[in-house]
Amino acid sequence: MGSHRRLVPSSGFDRGASAALCVISAAALGAVPASAVPHDDTRAEVDRLYEEAEKATEAYNKADERADSLREQVGTAQDRIARQQDRINSMREKLGSLAGAQYRSGGLDPSLALLFSDDPDDYLDKASTLDRITAHQAGELKDLQDALRELSQERAEASRKLGELEKSRKAVAAHKKTVEGKLAKARELLNSLPADERAAYDRASRSGRSGMPDLGSGVPASGRAGAAMAAARSALGKPYVWGANGPSGFDCSGLMQWSYAQAGVALPRTSQGQRFAGPQVPLAEARPGDLVTYRADASHVGMYVGNGQVIHAPYPGAPVRYDPVGMMPGATVTRV
Repeated sequence: MGSHRRLVPSSGFDRGASAALCVISAAALGAVPASAVPHDDTRAEVDRLYEEAEKATEAYNKADERADSLREQVGTAQDRIARQQDRINSMREKLGSLAGAQYRSGGLDPSLALLFSDDPDDYLDKASTLDRITAHQAGELKDLQDALRELSQERAEASRKLGELEKSRKAVAAHKKTVEGKLAKARELLNSLPADERAAYDRASRSGRSGMPDLGSGVPASGRAGAAMAAARSALGKPYVWGANGPSGFDCSGLMQWSYAQAGVALPRTSQGQRFAGPQVPLAEARPGDLVTYRADASHVGMYVGNGQVIHAPYPGAPVRYDPVGMMPGATVTRV
């Protein structure tokens, strides 16, 4: 997703690349009438907004992934607590039955019970065993109660974290909505350009390219890499969709996750996680099927397909397509 287009010196693509996600200001576009904005600045602003949109989406994906993980942890903790509570209840019943039996026996003083016993040796053996059983059960009960307290604390902590992450996810979703509004405004600015300027921008961004490029004689993909590349190629022309991982639409990391899932490989949800999904290799040694992440924060990812080309989900309004591997700065190659 984001600003994935062929770069030209005047594109201004890198401006604002290191800006934090939370500092996109409302003044980014609007105070100056579109007619007063130089065309180069308009294109640079569109590029910047696409990049910020990409950062927002990957942040959203990360928060959502963490929330899902915590939900699973909370569910597991609750199951463990329920099982241990059943064990505690069962032990309480046993201890209660034992106490009742002792009470019904008359609660005789041990010395008197021994005196009236028909078989003193048997009594002593039973009494000793009874003491050991009672102590053992009491110890188990204490251990389970301690574990229950610990699990309750874990559940409370997990629930607290889940609540925080839900708030974070909602904040990112709200921010995403803001960025979508900016993208719509950027498109308005782009549409306000003269037809020849708009066509030049589209050519520079390679927004119409979806056909198969010449992949040359690079090392052919095989095995799971080949299956993943075939899946990615089957998605050519599918729309870019916020936070989607297929099969009808994708964001950049969603396309990679879905493609490798078709090959039986589970990738992390975010482009940042995908950067470390395998060993990293030099760009000059990239093979078809390798993941290529971009920028220092790995906020965009594509799949290398050979001959200096990648396939990726570029940004809103641009379908899954091929682009040059050097379309953006900071390329890092990961072999899955």
